[in-house]
Amino acid sequence: QVQLVESGGGLVQAGGSLRLSCAASGRIFRASVMGWFRQAPGKEREFVAAITWSGGSRYSADAMKGRFTISRDNAKNTGYLQMNSLKPEDTAVYYCAADSTPYSSYAHPEASEYNIWGQGTQVTVSS
Repeated sequence: QVQLVESGGGLVQAGGSLRLSCAASGRIFRASVMGWFRQAPGKEREFVAAITWSGGSRYSADAMKGRFTISRDNAKNTGYLQMNSLKPEDTAVYYCAADSTPYSSYAHPEASEYNIWGQGTQVTVSS
């Protein structure tokens, strides 16, 4: 079974950048769609971005386009979320997730499609 561990969160000023990492155990990660989601206090979990196993297809939420970039390095079994031009409203716990269905060609935004989740990493953006 794949386990996911996020890192890279922290406190940053508005306009700053952070890069989140999602380290996976288990070879199946290399064949899995990976997604990033976030959840702010009192709000529902929100889709951020997703990437197919090969990296050939990526999909980002409209609010993050142009600011956040999802990527992966299958040789390192690691996924990334580069976040630039951060805003206070980006403050949330960020989760990476994987869909263990192998070799899917659709970078789906629905949380229900993902069956493996990390524990989350806190991102706080100060104004």
